[in-house]
Amino acid sequence: MMLSELSRFGLDPFLKMRHMQDDMNRLLSGLGTATAQAFPPINLWLGENSVVVTAELPGLSCDDVDVTVREDTLTLQGKREPKVEGENAAWHRRERAYGSFSRSVQLPFRVDPDQVQARFADGRLEIELQRPEADRPKKIQIKAA
Repeated sequence: MMLSELSRFGLDPFLKMRHMQDDMNRLLSGLGTATAQAFPPINLWLGENSVVVTAELPGLSCDDVDVTVREDTLTLQGKREPKVEGENAAWHRRERAYGSFSRSVQLPFRVDPDQVQARFADGRLEIELQRPEADRPKKIQIKAA
């Protein structure tokens, strides 16, 4: 079977190779640096006139997080306190980081700070940010000459 025939049937002979390359890139990206992964992890969805950002904040409440927006930059700040254990407790493994955090994300366009909605439930923060009306693309009508 030729390559074009495989693709036509939805079979990608290079898919496994791309997965291996992604795995190697992830593995090698952590070498030589002692920095922690950015916290909190976020996802960003782009709409026509808005953007939605979600952040995973396990163990925190909405009172533990500050959200600020300026022009095209969203900043999440807060502090994660460690869970207090008994005097005789000895950690075998402790992977969850504690302390202050700050994460700034540049958005794809300026946002209207008066049109921001933030919701927090079950350790998940969702922020919807609207593009100002003046910055939205406008369709220009073409007149016949």
